[in-house]
Amino acid sequence: MNQIPLAVQMYTLRDECERDFLKTLHKVAEIGFNGVEFAGYYDTDPAVIKKTLDDLDLKAAGSHFVLKEMEENLEQCIEAQQVLGSRHLAIAYPYDRMEKEEEYHRLAEKLNGMGEKVNAAGLTLSYHHHEFELASFGEWTGLEIVLKETNPEWVQAELDIYWLAFAGKDPAEWISTYQDRVSLIHMKDMESGEGRSFEELGKGVINLSSVGDAAVKANAEWLIVEQDECKRPPFESISSSLSYLKGLSLKV
Repeated sequence: MNQIPLAVQMYTLRDECERDFLKTLHKVAEIGFNGVEFAGYYDTDPAVIKKTLDDLDLKAAGSHFVLKEMEENLEQCIEAQQVLGSRHLAIAYPYDRMEKEEEYHRLAEKLNGMGEKVNAAGLTLSYHHHEFELASFGEWTGLEIVLKETNPEWVQAELDIYWLAFAGKDPAEWISTYQDRVSLIHMKDMESGEGRSFEELGKGVINLSSVGDAAVKANAEWLIVEQDECKRPPFESISSSLSYLKGLSLKV
């Protein structure tokens, strides 16, 4: 049995990446992650990034893009993944926060169009949500509308356990419900209290053990540590979260 590989979403380390992107990758490898999920390449050629990853024994878990970038430069986004050795492209944000039901129907149509092309290239497109997609429109949330109206072969979900919990949803239940469509899971924790700020894994209120069990049953390809805002130095925060995840012994 193998441990589910553990990656870090590089958005967590955005300030460090701005200062020295490749050096930041070196530090991620030193901390002990298996891979990274990109949020931009910081003007670095994907071939250079790939060589660095190989030298560090890191894998590319995937890359995040905003919707506009994917619409305008889909072929380049796909080509970058092929160079990096990544199988996953994730749309991390639409044009703006969506507050009307019809916006989710339109989004599903766009995702189907892009997802078909991504699938034809042998890759996987996922939609990464925040809390606003979990608002309900009658019987269904916005995210559920998107998943109901997209082809499962073309569009998957990158579930974010913090935003699910923030919206009052059970992350483990959602992973189980969509276990055939969840390859990537964003692992975060939530501070107790009214602020509900981001917290290192294991130091907040989210039931991470149940999330881990659901991830194993869903055959998740990657668990990805992300902390949108860190109270401690980010490298310390991701090190703490990685240690916690390793302690869960999530075997598949």
